[in-house]
Amino acid sequence: MIGSTLSHYSIESELGRGGMGIVYKAQDTKLDRTVAIKVLPSAALASAEPLRWF
Repeated sequence: MIGSTLSHYSIESELGRGGMGIVYKAQDTKLDRTVAIKVLPSAALASAEPLRWF
């Protein structure tokens, strides 16, 4: 995913990962600032319980 674009965010690097997903450092190209984006695994969206935790 590093080097790709997600909406108007340019993904630069991975900051961390865990049971609830992966956090990436990205550049917001609309507001020209650095942001963190959390990407959830598809399993986290499969039931209500993990979604409630998030």
